[in-house]
Amino acid sequence: MSAKDQRRAAIVVGATMLALGLVGGWSAHRALGYPHRALRDGDTHPVRLVVTKNMTAAAIGHALADRGVIEHPRWFRVYATERGDSQKVRPGQYTFTPSMSPAQIIDALIAGVPEEEIAVTIPEGKNLLEVAMILEDGGVCPHEEFERAARDPSLLEKLGVPGESAEGYLFPDRYQFRPATPAPKVIARLVKHGKEVYAELREHHKAGVAALQKAYKFDDHQIVLMASLVEKETAEPSERPRIAGVFLNRLRLPTFVPHLLQTDPTIVYGCTVPVELSAACKKFEGRIHKIQLEDKDNPYNTYTHEGLPPGPICNPGRAALEAVMQPDSTPYLYFVSKNDGTHYFSKTRAEHEAAVDRYQRHRSDAPAE
Repeated sequence: MSAKDQRRAAIVVGATMLALGLVGGWSAHRALGYPHRALRDGDTHPVRLVVTKNMTAAAIGHALADRGVIEHPRWFRVYATERGDSQKVRPGQYTFTPSMSPAQIIDALIAGVPEEEIAVTIPEGKNLLEVAMILEDGGVCPHEEFERAARDPSLLEKLGVPGESAEGYLFPDRYQFRPATPAPKVIARLVKHGKEVYAELREHHKAGVAALQKAYKFDDHQIVLMASLVEKETAEPSERPRIAGVFLNRLRLPTFVPHLLQTDPTIVYGCTVPVELSAACKKFEGRIHKIQLEDKDNPYNTYTHEGLPPGPICNPGRAALEAVMQPDSTPYLYFVSKNDGTHYFSKTRAEHEAAVDRYQRHRSDAPAE
């Protein structure tokens, strides 16, 4: 090779080395600046990505690149690994934008997203089966799981709930739950809230509670039970204390014998909610007939059994509990629906029968009280 050719070769090699150096330097500069460089500044178009448990940084990088959020998914993986954060990513549904840098994205993945919460409202007067369906429809927990937990003796003992189920203590209110919350945890939340409300009311109505204990030997459970009857009998707030007074009169006054509460919702409850049903209840199809009214095998039938039923028949709210703690002092012993959400109250059987003729006997619906 001539001296001239050698000089040319040296120039080419030098130029090549310089170019490679420039490219390498540019690439190194690009790589070093990658974590803090957004793909498109100002582009706030939201892109949602569900990150599952054990999803790798490489998989996340490719998913983000496919969605146009980042470039160079391999660099993303290397950066996350070098930061030592690839194992700290939290699962969840994220929203990213192309204006976010890889560093910001990693920061978000480590911080996690607040878990979605479901708002559910449990109305007053629903029984445990109805509460279970409300929670299932809301995505909180399966109704079978809730029903099973609501009858679990060990859970009931732990929560201090008397009886064979949590009926009466699943306090009606608006709640926020995470999706797929375990049923025992849901029940514990409802019961805890209910006990807090009850304690507040009990403190406020000390005299009324003491009077119930003295005259009727009522404990807290029996007050809740009576409130469940009041809750099911009327949705009219002004009537609750009066209906509580009527029920208490039926239990106490010697002129009302036998001491039958004769309230239809107890029959319906006994025919729908308990695990074991009487023969007559197995024939119940939504309306009370003579066979259910005369059924002595239904322990909740307050037409055939004196006194209170075995347990609450729904989950009463604050107003019903307060009505029992502070009932009206009333002479009434009877009441009948006027078909407008209110009731007609009577002192005597004869007056009551006249009211039944007026408001009910022309209807095909069986129950009068």
